[in-house]
Order: sequence, then structure tokens, then C-alpha cells
Amino acid sequence: MLSFLDAVVAFPTALFTTFLGVVIFYWLLALLGVVDLESLDLEPGSAADVDGYEISTVASYVVAFGLHGVPFSIAVSLVILVAWTLSCLGAMWVLPWLGGAAANYGAGAVLALASLSLAVTVSARMIRPLRGLFVTHAAINNASLVGQTCKVLTQTVDEQMGRAEVAQHGASINIRIWTPVPNALARGSSARIVGYDEKTARYKVVAEP
Repeated sequence: MLSFLDAVVAFPTALFTTFLGVVIFYWLLALLGVVDLESLDLEPGSAADVDGYEISTVASYVVAFGLHGVPFSIAVSLVILVAWTLSCLGAMWVLPWLGGAAANYGAGAVLALASLSLAVTVSARMIRPLRGLFVTHAAINNASLVGQTCKVLTQTVDEQMGRAEVAQHGASINIRIWTPVPNALARGSSARIVGYDEKTARYKVVAEP
């Protein structure tokens, strides 16, 4: 039987280990506020094109596999984590019983595909109870926030990403913001909301004097 460390760095688990490393790095950046949690969201109906693929096409697969209802980054992270776990267990308990390098490579490829397929199914079930936490409640009039002051939550704000917090009657509203670069906005900065884009559901802000 392979040891845990041997299984992690051996084929096929090594493939998922690499992806898991990327996921961990992404979440470290998210915790630091360098990337936006929803920057990778895919919404059905969007016609944007990314590297030759329409987002609407990718989003349709996400919905078909039951991975919708949460930020895309969370869905992908769950799939990779579950696939890595299943592949690691299979490499430790199943592959050692098969003899020969050729057989192991063939069985490893089958294990990788089986782990990924099962991971999608398991992740879809795990996502179901989480969907209620990510329901977007639109304000009656989003434009009503225009003119108010907000506090920047991300390390930087540019045309692609940014988040801020708006105080409302003792509570706070977390909103998506953007502003042209270069700018002086950083985590903790105060900014004024000067516009709202209904198409992207984002607010344009400018730095407070």
C-alpha cells in the first residue's frame, strides 16, 4: 500500500495536487483582498467571450452539473478538493493491487476520470444547502446608493474588480465597485459612489478627497 505522501505526488493524484495548489493560492489571495470572490462568476445568459469560449456556454455546463447557485470559485474549489481526496484514496488502496507500470498508468487514468466524475456529483450535493447563503437580494432601487460614501474592502480597485461596504441604518451592504486606474483607492479607503451600472450590477466610485 502506498503511503499518503507517495500517493499525493504520484500519478494520477499529482494532477489534482497541482490544481489544489492553485486553488489554495487563489484563496490566500482572496483572504488578502487581492482578488474578488465573485470575479470568476459565470452567469447564464451572459454572452461574453473568454479565450474563444462564450461564458453562456460554460455557464450552461455549470448548471447542467448542478454546480450553480454559489460563486464559481467555490464550485471549482469543491470539485478539485473532492477529486483530489478520491484520487488519493484510490491510489493508496486500489492501485497497489495492480501489477506492472503499464497497468498502473492505465488504471491511474481510469482512476483520475472516475475521481473527477464522482467529485462533480458529490460537489453538486454539497452545494445544494449552500445556495441559500449566496442569494442576491437586489435593492428596490440600487441607484439610491449613488452619492453615498463606502469603505473599500479589497486591496485595490480597478475596472475589473473591487468590493466595498456601505453603512445603512446600523447594518452594512456589501457591493461590487469599480473605478478607472490609476487611482489611490486601497483597503480601508473611503470612496463616493457616483454611478450604478444595471447590466453588470456594479457601482462606479471615486476616491474621497
